[in-house]
Amino acid sequence: MKSNYLNLVGLANRARKITTGEELIIKDIQAGKVSLLLIADDVGDQTKKKLQDKCTTYQVPYMEVDDRYTLGHAIGKSERVAIAILDNGFAKKIRTLLS
Repeated sequence: MKSNYLNLVGLANRARKITTGEELIIKDIQAGKVSLLLIADDVGDQTKKKLQDKCTTYQVPYMEVDDRYTLGHAIGKSERVAIAILDNGFAKKIRTLLS
């Protein structure tokens, strides 16, 4: 994976433009706040399906990225299985870096 996007995720975290935690992410998806969802590639099948189904229902783009430890490290926290990007600018730039 390209590590440049991780720097941007860290920057988005410092700008308070992310959400972590499965339930908070789902609430934000339903509220229409999420611009992009980053899902760790080592997340459990049940959690992955739940998050992907919510994204599909509410038309939120999502991408599978590095493992949970790498995602957590990018924002200075312990492991994270998913990170919701709330800002359109950050989301667009992260998508271009990952594609």
